[in-house]
Amino acid sequence: MSNTQAMCSSFKTELFNGIHAFGTTVVRAGTTKDSFKAALYLASATVDSTTTAYSATGEVSGTNYTAGGVAVTNANAPAATSTTAYWTPSASFAWTTVTLSTAFDAVLLYNSTQSNKSVSVHTFGSQTVTAGNFTLSMPTNDSSNALLRIA
Repeated sequence: MSNTQAMCSSFKTELFNGIHAFGTTVVRAGTTKDSFKAALYLASATVDSTTTAYSATGEVSGTNYTAGGVAVTNANAPAATSTTAYWTPSASFAWTTVTLSTAFDAVLLYNSTQSNKSVSVHTFGSQTVTAGNFTLSMPTNDSSNALLRIA
């Protein structure tokens, strides 16, 4: 078992169906953005392009870590250049004073407004944390670096 970085296949289909709203929308009944969360996964878990929704299976656990992860700050509106649409959360994902003693190496971004539907999996080097802070810094929100890019 291993985690693999990918945009979730179900998310791609759901985009065509208008399920996710990273910015304001007039297409659906409401005009507000959806809420997103980020959850950490053990290095022994299997989250990848086939992940369709958040699950606690394989998620880290430890002191000061809440199942389901952290709320994602979404102040950036989706944008596009002539060939690439992109979006990045407006703040880093941060867990403070956590102890996560089992190795973890992935974060799942998911839409908590829409039945916890998965968006993407992002991997990084295996980590453990003992009574410390863990932060995943977000890339520049542009067509070359954004966390989510569709070309």
